[in-house]
Amino acid sequence: MKSKLLTFTLFLLTTFGFSQSYEVSGKVVDESSNTTMPGVNIIVKNSNQSVSTDIDGKFKISNLSSESVLVFSFIGYKSYELKISKTQNLTVKLASDSKSLEEVVVIGYGTQKKKDVTGAVGLVNTKTIDQLKPIKFEQALQGTVSGVFVTAQSGAPGAGLDIRIRGIQSNGDNRPLYIVDGNISDPSILNPSDIESLTVLKDAQAAIYGVQAANGVVIVKTKSGKRNSKTQFSYNAYTGLQETTKKLNLLNATEYALLLNESYANGGKPIPYPNISNLGNGTDWQKEVFNLAPIYSHDINISAGSEKINYAVSGSHLFQDAIVGGDKSDFKRSTASLSLSADLSSKMKLQTNVNYSFINRVSLNENGLGSVLFNAVNTPSTINPYDNNGNFSLVPSTPGFGIEVINPLAQIDNTYNDYNIKRISGFLGLDYELAKNLVVSGKIGFNSSNSEAKSFAKIVNYGGKVFDVARSSVSQNGINDNSYNLDLYLSYKKIVADKHNFGATLGTSNRKEFGNGLFATGFDVPNNSWDFADISLATGPSTSRDVGSYAYDERLNSYFLRLQYDFAGKYLISGIVRRDSSTKFGPDNAVAYFPSMTAGWVVSEENFLKNSEAINFLKFRGSYGILGNDKIPPNAYVGFLNGEGTYVFNNQIINGTAIGLLANPGLKWEEARKFDVGLDLKLFKNAIDITTDYFIESRYNLLVPGLPVSGILGANGPGGQPPVVNAGNIRNKGYEFAIGYNKKIGDKFSYNLNYNITTIKNEVLKVGSKDIIRSGNFSVGQQPITRFEEGESIGYFYGLQTDGIFQNQVEVNAHPSQSGLGFAASPGDIRYKDINGDGVINFNDRTNVGSPLPDFTMGFNFNIKYGNVDFAAYSYASIGNDMVRNYERSLSDLNKLNYVLGRWTGEGTSNYVPRVTTDANANNLFSDYFVEDASFFRIQNVQLGYTINRRFTDKVGISKLRLYSSVNNVYTFTKYRGFDPTASNGAAIGNGIDNGFYPTSRVFILGVNLNF
Repeated sequence: MKSKLLTFTLFLLTTFGFSQSYEVSGKVVDESSNTTMPGVNIIVKNSNQSVSTDIDGKFKISNLSSESVLVFSFIGYKSYELKISKTQNLTVKLASDSKSLEEVVVIGYGTQKKKDVTGAVGLVNTKTIDQLKPIKFEQALQGTVSGVFVTAQSGAPGAGLDIRIRGIQSNGDNRPLYIVDGNISDPSILNPSDIESLTVLKDAQAAIYGVQAANGVVIVKTKSGKRNSKTQFSYNAYTGLQETTKKLNLLNATEYALLLNESYANGGKPIPYPNISNLGNGTDWQKEVFNLAPIYSHDINISAGSEKINYAVSGSHLFQDAIVGGDKSDFKRSTASLSLSADLSSKMKLQTNVNYSFINRVSLNENGLGSVLFNAVNTPSTINPYDNNGNFSLVPSTPGFGIEVINPLAQIDNTYNDYNIKRISGFLGLDYELAKNLVVSGKIGFNSSNSEAKSFAKIVNYGGKVFDVARSSVSQNGINDNSYNLDLYLSYKKIVADKHNFGATLGTSNRKEFGNGLFATGFDVPNNSWDFADISLATGPSTSRDVGSYAYDERLNSYFLRLQYDFAGKYLISGIVRRDSSTKFGPDNAVAYFPSMTAGWVVSEENFLKNSEAINFLKFRGSYGILGNDKIPPNAYVGFLNGEGTYVFNNQIINGTAIGLLANPGLKWEEARKFDVGLDLKLFKNAIDITTDYFIESRYNLLVPGLPVSGILGANGPGGQPPVVNAGNIRNKGYEFAIGYNKKIGDKFSYNLNYNITTIKNEVLKVGSKDIIRSGNFSVGQQPITRFEEGESIGYFYGLQTDGIFQNQVEVNAHPSQSGLGFAASPGDIRYKDINGDGVINFNDRTNVGSPLPDFTMGFNFNIKYGNVDFAAYSYASIGNDMVRNYERSLSDLNKLNYVLGRWTGEGTSNYVPRVTTDANANNLFSDYFVEDASFFRIQNVQLGYTINRRFTDKVGISKLRLYSSVNNVYTFTKYRGFDPTASNGAAIGNGIDNGFYPTSRVFILGVNLNF
C-alpha cells in the first residue's frame, strides 16, 4: 500500500512539473551604455512563439515550460540565449558585436563579411530604400554610394535611368551587370520595397562575372523570410501629388512683341505689332501643359520561417500619372514575388525565387525637336490655345515660325501610344554538402518577357508643319525576349591550425539569350479613331514595305576559379580567373581569359593596434584585374545583306539588296584593366566609418561602330554601314571618399551622418588612326557637336569660342573676318576667337568648349531619431558638368527666354547677349554661348515619420504602425537655365544636349507602414 501511495505521489509531482507554465517579463538594455533597446527580437527556441521589446525596451512572454530557451537578437549585437526555470522579471544585457556590424557582402557565387572583402564595394540597405521610397530601384543609388552616378533619361513616368559606375568607360554601352538573387536579370521590374540590399562591385573583384562585368556589377538581394520566426504581415502604402520643379522664364506677350518689333526693325522690315497696349501677359504655354498629377502605391509582404523552411510572398501596385499630358503619359506597374528556402535534408538545401511584373506605359514625344515641352517653350505667348470656334489654334508656318513648332495642346490631344510588357524571372537552386567543408551548388536562372506596343497617327493638319498627317496609320509590334543561366560550382572552405583560412570556388556558367520581334504598319484606320486603331482593321494598301522582323540567339560559355586565403584575419588574398567564350565574336576570337587579384591587410588585428581605443578597424586593400566587354549587336563580326542595290537585268533597272554592315572577322573583346587601392577605417567605438579609394581603369580595343572607312569598301551606299572595329583606348582615374558618423545619446536620441565624394578624370588615349567620331545634334542643319577624339574627354563639346560682342564697326574691322562662317559680322554680333591664328574666322577655329562629364560628384544624407519621431534627408550633387542649351529654336518669330531682354541695343549695352534681328547672321552657330554650367546640388528626399506607441498598437495586434510624410526631389540649386540639369540621354558620345528635357517631378507623399 505504501509503495502504491508513493508511486501515485511521484506521478502527481511529475505531471505537475511537466504541466507547469511560466511567465517571463523584463527589459533589454545595451551592455555598454545601459540604455533600453526597443525592437529586440525574442523567440522561444524551436517554436513559433516570439515577441519583441516595446518602445521602452520592455517585453513579456507567457506559457513557457521549464525547458524553454529564449533567444534575444538585434542587428549589431551578439545573440543571447537564456534557459527558463521559473517565472521571473529579467534585465537582459546585449553586447555589441563588431563583427555583425560589418555587413555581409555578396561577391558573386558566395558572400563575405565586409571586414574580409579585399575589393571596392558599395552597399545600400533596406532602411535607406524604405526612406527614399524610390519608384525605380536605381534612384536608391543616387548620392548614397561613392563612385556611382545615376541620371534619368527623362522625368516622364516609367522612363529609364542610367547607372554609371566610375564614369563613362566605353564609347558604347556603359550599363553595369545586374544580378538579382544570383540570376542575371533586369531589376527594374521589381518593386523596390521587395529589395533587401544593393551591393555594387566597382573594381577587379567583379572579374568573377568575366566579360559581362567590365562596367561594374550591381547585385540585388530581395527580401526573404527568417528562420524560427512567426508569420509576419506588412502593408505599406502611400499617396501623393506631383508637380514640376521648374518653369522656364519665357517672354510674355508684351515682351515678345516688343522684341519682335525690334528684330524686324533691325532687319529693315515693317514691324508686326504696331499696337502692343492690349497684349498683356498672353498665354503661359508652360502653365497650359504642366499639371498636378497623382501617384499612389500599395504593397503587401507575408513572411515566416520554421526550423527548416522560410518563405516570403509579396505583391504591389503602383500608378503614376504625368505632369505633362496627364493620362496620355502615365505609368502602371504590378508585381508579385515568391521567395522560398528549405532544408530538404541535413545536407541538401533548396532556394527559389520567382518575380512577375506587368508594366503599362503610355507616352508623349519628349526630349527632342518637336517634343511637347519644346513646343511649349517656342510657341509665342501672343497665340491663344484655342481659336474662336473652340478648336486648337495653329502656329503660323511663315519663315519666321518655321515648320517644326506646333500647338503643344493639340499635340497632346493627337498623340496615341501604348506599351505593355509582361515579364517573369527567377531561379531554382540546390546546395548539397558532398563532404565536410565541400558544397556543390547548382542554379538555373530564367527571364522571359513579352511586350506589345501600338501607336496611332491620325489625320491631322497643323497648318503646313512637318507633323501634318495626311493619311492615318497604326503601327504595332510584338517582341519576345528570353534568357537562361545554368551555373554549377563547388565551394570549399577549410581552417588549418586555427589561423589559416582557405577558400576555393570552381565552376561553370552557361548563358543563352534568344528572342524575336515583329513590326508592322497598317494604313487608313476606320473613322480616323484610336478606338479602331488595329492592323486587322486598317483598310488601305501600302506603297512601301510595312512589315519587319528579327530574331537572335546568343550564347556565353564560361569557367571560373576563385582562390581565397587569409591568415588570422590579418592578411587576405584572393585570385580569380575566368574563361569566357561568346558567339558575338568570330571563331578565332571567341575565347578570352580574364584574371584578377585582390589583397588586404587588416592592420587593426596587429598587436600594436589590437587594443587601440581610437582605431577599431583599419584595413588596406588593393586589386588589379582584366575584364572584358562584348556589348555589341549580335553577329556584328559578319556582314549583312541589308543594304540597297540597283542592278540591270535584261536592260531593266532592278532594285535589290546589297551589302549593308561590312564584315570584320578579326573583331575581338574589348578589354578593361582595373587597378584600385583603398582603405577602410573605423574610429572611436565604430562611431566614425571611413572608406577611400584611388582607381585607374584603362580600356583597350574599344568596340567602335561607325568608324569612317574608305568609300571603295562600299559603306557609303544606301543602307551601307562601316564595320564594328577595335579602335581606341580610354582611361578613367579618380578618387572616392566616404565618411559616416553615428551617435546615440541616452535612451531616445540617435543620429547618423554620411557624406561621399568622387572625382573622375576621363581621357581618350587613342582612336583608330587619329580618327574622330562625331555625334550629337544641335539646332537644324548644323554639324555634330560632340566628339570622341584623342587627348580629350569622351563626348566633349566642339564649337566656336566666343569673345564678347562687337560694340562698333571699328571693332569689326580690326578683328579677323568672320565671313568664313557664311555671314559677315556687324556691331551687336558675337565675336569669335581665331583659335588657329590664321587671321580668318571659320569652322577650323572650333575647339573644346565644354564637357558633359562632371569634375566630381557628391552625396550627403543624415537621419535623426528622437523617441517615436524620425527624420531623414538625402541629397546629391554634380559639379563641373556642362549642358548645351538646345531647346530654343533660332527662328526670329518664335518665343525666347527672357535673358534676351539684356540683348545688345547699342555700344556698351551688352557684351554677352547679341542683338536681335531678322538679318542672316552667325550668332546661332554652335559656340560656348550655348554651353552652360549645369552643376547642381539636389535635395533628393526629406521624410518625417512618427511611430505610434506600442502600448496602444499591441492591444489590437499591431506590432508597428508608422505614419510619415515625405517630399521627393525637394529642390535643385543650380545656375542652369533649363528644366533639369540632370538631363541625360545615356549616350557616351552625344550626351549633355538638352532638347527640352522633361523635368523630374517634385512629389509630396503621405504614407503608412503597418506590421502585424
